[in-house]
Amino acid sequence: MTVEKILAELVAIDSVSSRSNEEIIQYLEHRCESLGFKLKRVSYIDEVGVEKINLIAVKGTELADDLQVALALVGHTDTVPYDPNWSEATSLTLRDDKLYGRGACDTKGFIASVLAAVQNLDLEQLKRPLALVFTADEEIGLRGAKFLVQQKVLKPQFSIVGEPTSLRPIRAGKGYSLVEIVVRGREAHSAYPALGASAVFRAARLISRIEALGPSLRQDQHPAFDPPYTTLNVGLIKGGTAKNVIAGECRFTLEWRPVPSQPSGHVLALVNEAIKEERAADPDFDCEVLDGREDAGFETSPESSLVKLLEEATGTEAGTVAFGSEAAPMKLLGGDAVVIGPGDIREAHRTEEFVPVAELHKCVDILEHAIHSICL
Repeated sequence: MTVEKILAELVAIDSVSSRSNEEIIQYLEHRCESLGFKLKRVSYIDEVGVEKINLIAVKGTELADDLQVALALVGHTDTVPYDPNWSEATSLTLRDDKLYGRGACDTKGFIASVLAAVQNLDLEQLKRPLALVFTADEEIGLRGAKFLVQQKVLKPQFSIVGEPTSLRPIRAGKGYSLVEIVVRGREAHSAYPALGASAVFRAARLISRIEALGPSLRQDQHPAFDPPYTTLNVGLIKGGTAKNVIAGECRFTLEWRPVPSQPSGHVLALVNEAIKEERAADPDFDCEVLDGREDAGFETSPESSLVKLLEEATGTEAGTVAFGSEAAPMKLLGGDAVVIGPGDIREAHRTEEFVPVAELHKCVDILEHAIHSICL
């Protein structure tokens, strides 16, 4: 089956993160079983009671609780939602040598390339074990990959993680962290502000303190990245109930993307210090930091044999990215990890998401080369 046909079948399965990924997992099980892979589901129930499934398909070894493999090829099965007016979202469409459809770029194109690559090789000749790892809920917090880390069900020497990188090997990526901060005040009529305390003004002062952390964060440079330091962003803020009421509560979401060389709790410690300073200035200052997300970055040495292998296969020097990926949890499972895949991250998550046909075919070649070099 051609890689285009495989991708068309994958795109036809609506696997938005909010629903179960059972259908796409069943498809992948059928494809992998027909190629002689042994299969293992690693499932969990999400916060709304929906079963989510990670699938591990192995060849060249027996299934075990502590499965050790030479190479893991990792792709996430879920996609972001799509505009209901995009009538061809789940119908792969070819235009101008580009294949359009939800997930075509992120990351069903990579998964299709994986399936095409393994069907093209004589896997009965494997000298070292190979695993295909298909995860759930990457788009909403790397949840499937994190669950694999918790369960410790796999130990790969090398991992190739699918993300749209225009086929440039990525050896390092920033982390992704966020918290929601709730600032409270006292409601009152806006004509009599002395009777209340504005949560919005309090939040504004705290946000100004957080913004002022930027220069110190820029001193911790990691020159491989662009920008070469941890960045901060307040992307959401909501406060008050009416224009003529002193706001009793204000909430905002703070996110930061830490360079992998920085301790994971560094920014949160600085934020807590800023809150302490506000409390010192205003003894009535009421603030709560709600648990959020703390995903570490990852970094693989430029001298890694996996990095060198993929640089040779692509003719491109390995780089870094400012977004998070499943490479970080895969590194926690063991060994080196590199991110690579067809398509451009700037085209992901958009209506009319696409993957170039030429990159799709090139990705198949790259993965065949990697499997042959590491496992055959």
